Amino acid sequence: MQPIHVTCAIIEDQGRILAAQRSAQMHLPHKWEFPGGKVRDGESLEACLVREIQEELGLDVEVLVALEPVEHRYPDKHIILYPFVCRVEGGRVTPTEHERVEFFAVPQLESLDWAEADLPVLAQWLLFHRNNGLLPTRA
Repeated sequence: MQPIHVTCAIIEDQGRILAAQRSAQMHLPHKWEFPGGKVRDGESLEACLVREIQEELGLDVEVLVALEPVEHRYPDKHIILYPFVCRVEGGRVTPTEHERVEFFAVPQLESLDWAEADLPVLAQWLLFHRNNGLLPTRA
């Protein structure tokens, strides 16, 4: 099974982190995830992420820090997830695919029912956060 290359954004805004709940029609219905999407042929990871967040959420983001990729095998697919810490540059959250999209305080994140592939991303970001705090917001 060939891996699917997928980006995801840990979007920080005003001390909160964005999470998206998958719709009932999506693979892994009602699970929470960091939003993103499949990388197109010839597309950079960063360009993919900026495009996907604009298409799925209506947000413009600045990609700030790459975290370590995560490889995960679901029974029906194999993905390599490329997480990036981002900040909101503009736009308004307007979900086109997800059931819910919400900004959460950091302590709330661990109580969400995450998609399995996103759990190591969350753990990695929490460690990053403990070491670095939230990234400064743009003035």
